[in-house]
Amino acid sequence: MLAYTYKTKGTFKLEEKPVPEILSSTDAIVRVTLSSICTSDLHIKHGSVPRAVPGITVGHEMVGVVEKVGAAVTNVAPGDRVTVNVETFCGECFFCRNGWVNNCEDENGGWALGCRIDGGQAEYVRVPLANQGLNRIPDSVTDRQALFVGDVLATGYWAAKISDIKEQDTVLIIGAGPTGICTLLCVMLKNPAKIIVCETDAGRRKFVKEHYPQVEVVDPQAADVERYVKSITPHGGADVVLEVAGTEATFQMAWKCARPNAVVTVVALYDGPQTLPLPDMYGKNLTFKFGGVDGCDCGEILSLIAEGKIDTTPLITHTFKLREIEAAYELFENRRDGVIKVAVEP
Repeated sequence: MLAYTYKTKGTFKLEEKPVPEILSSTDAIVRVTLSSICTSDLHIKHGSVPRAVPGITVGHEMVGVVEKVGAAVTNVAPGDRVTVNVETFCGECFFCRNGWVNNCEDENGGWALGCRIDGGQAEYVRVPLANQGLNRIPDSVTDRQALFVGDVLATGYWAAKISDIKEQDTVLIIGAGPTGICTLLCVMLKNPAKIIVCETDAGRRKFVKEHYPQVEVVDPQAADVERYVKSITPHGGADVVLEVAGTEATFQMAWKCARPNAVVTVVALYDGPQTLPLPDMYGKNLTFKFGGVDGCDCGEILSLIAEGKIDTTPLITHTFKLREIEAAYELFENRRDGVIKVAVEP
């Protein structure tokens, strides 16, 4: 089969690999019908994910059809259309029982697919712990509607969930890339009084304005975002800030735009360490929440999609064949032609 493979820092290559086989009774083999490229794949490419293993097939955003299952797999069967969770988790350890599946104690727990074991930018993928990692797609939901459930949409859902958003709140979202827009969609489910999206890219600002006109959009290059947010909020800043951009400047913007006793949720993955200027922050009494997504709500997300409450299909701006994946990466990494997300077909 064709598989896009991490060779060395800076190098991915499309090559032939054997079709995966069942290795454990909890495994499933999924024929990939649609996959996508995530910014985390770019982090692997550029050496920002030390735990990524050279030689693995990359990719952790995918949907497909179950081909084979191990003897212990009971939640899905051959022929089922499924989403594939970015995380593998046992469902039984201390962390899983508390819903912290990113920290699952299994050897394949957490983000393994496309990082430590072969992922889904391929024709087939082996999914460990498939009872937890696969969710059946409702018949009314298309592959394109379900494509982002297992990763970027799960991330947005988790971020909104842990941010304790109330209906009277002003929420600031920093970054309108794919994760930022998925976070926006999930924040909208909470019905806060006001949502502000901060984004430097003119094309992405236009995308948000066109698709979500009820949301206010600001350009940090044209306005002092901190001063503006404080001027329109009654208590000196946003009640909740979600930082989804992942730069040093946006990290500092996040806490500065928050009112005292606000929640600052960091969704972004950074290329380097960030600094908390504690003397300057003293007295703001902020609550920071950050880390890897606990992607254990995929079933609920699929239900919301089936009910018409979440629609991520506008994010798919380009579609490529697997044999064209290098062109897809070039487009996505360089943000050309108004790209938000790409879909990759076998």
